[in-house]
Amino acid sequence: MTEQNNKDVSQAAPQFEINCSRQFVAWLIEQNISLCFSTYQSGKVFLLGHNEQKSLSVFERTFERAMGLWSDGETLLMSNLYHLHRFNNTLGAGQDADGYDRLYVPRLSHITGDIDVHDLALGADGKPVFINTLFSCLATVSDTHSFKPLWQPSFISDLQPEDRCHLNGLAMKDGAPAYVTAISTTNVNEGWREHRQSGGVVIDIESNEIVGDGFSMPHSPRWHNGKLWLANSGTGEFGWVDLASGKFEPVVFCPGYIRGAAFHGNFAILGLSRPRDNKTFNGLALDERLEKEQIAARSGLVVVDLTTGGIPHSLNAEGFISELYDVVVLPGVKRPSMIGFKNDQIRRVLSIE
Repeated sequence: MTEQNNKDVSQAAPQFEINCSRQFVAWLIEQNISLCFSTYQSGKVFLLGHNEQKSLSVFERTFERAMGLWSDGETLLMSNLYHLHRFNNTLGAGQDADGYDRLYVPRLSHITGDIDVHDLALGADGKPVFINTLFSCLATVSDTHSFKPLWQPSFISDLQPEDRCHLNGLAMKDGAPAYVTAISTTNVNEGWREHRQSGGVVIDIESNEIVGDGFSMPHSPRWHNGKLWLANSGTGEFGWVDLASGKFEPVVFCPGYIRGAAFHGNFAILGLSRPRDNKTFNGLALDERLEKEQIAARSGLVVVDLTTGGIPHSLNAEGFISELYDVVVLPGVKRPSMIGFKNDQIRRVLSIE
């Protein structure tokens, strides 16, 4: 049974359906977590938890081209078409609002312009850092401009709105940006499009050196338990990079285009998308692997046991949801909710510091 909140969705919106594996909700309860994921083309943010009947609770809000996410359970960052939003939980310990134990309310929005913000995080200094894909750099917010550049790959000669290498992924380590992924090392306008099969790289930010190459559309690098994990999205594989040799060690094949990764203990939660029918996604090794396995690409989430490489739990999204971008864990959260901008609720939710 799936519970949905559609208060800010037009009655004419296409139908969708979310189905989870039999033990998915039990796993959320056991781990004492909820999940949040963003959908790129359909412009949605979904919050997954459980209600008192121990059924799946699905709460959604609409944000045009919702992409990067970051959260520690109390604060939630999200990038969309030309904003970077910060939401804060307004409920105290033991409080609830209509049965929800978290209510994320927008408190601060930076207008970045359409710079195609991908992965983002909150740094140790409390300021957001993000991948500015259009300008091929790592950046932070500015009080007076669209963004403030912090770093760029050594092969990018100057900052131009040209998406030269499709810089996309960010791995934080000890509260600071540590590694990034890019589809290629090209330095011309959208040059990455000709290097989708094997041009992908991982770059160490501190040294500005390439520590892994030969990837196909790499995304979502994450530092976890002393290893650098990432999605080799063009092949449908998720694994880790041996930083001494640069070799990629795949752990699991997933039936979809992997984009978005979060960790909880010895589990990885990955976002899967159905590849778009265009030149960006056609011709990748993922297509051949799916055909070999005699399965179609899926959209949704998979939970990977990092010890066994198995997928004990999953969630499938059908209908208009075909592309996920990011997923985050909400630790210690049972049933989250969120205030959006599409109705009058934001006018009436008030709090005092």
